[in-house]
Amino acid sequence: MAERTLRGARLGGQSFEDERGIEFAARQQSGYLCPHGHAFEITMSIEADVPAVWECPRCGAEAESTAGIVREQKAEKPQRTHWDMLLERRSEKELEDILTERLELLRGGEIGPAHLHRTGARKRKTARA
Repeated sequence: MAERTLRGARLGGQSFEDERGIEFAARQQSGYLCPHGHAFEITMSIEADVPAVWECPRCGAEAESTAGIVREQKAEKPQRTHWDMLLERRSEKELEDILTERLELLRGGEIGPAHLHRTGARKRKTARA
């Protein structure tokens, strides 16, 4: 096996190409500062849109651009509550009618916790029959 290895080359991908005549892409340096005081720079293409926020390589916090680029504010929807979703399906008058009907059933013993009403409701039904 030793006879088949290339002499003078090591494993791992060392390039034998020469850098003469190669034109590198235009680059820019973008500076960032995280809330913990870590300052760093990221190299990007001139054509790239520079983000306002970049993750700090030291602590992982969100670092803001030192070039004065401002974050885009996302339009926040107001939080919908259960009541808002309920009002999308029914009117307040319908809800009042349903509440009145359910309260009558509860007070009459037809619905509700078993240990409070159901045994009494069964006795009434058997007494009537």
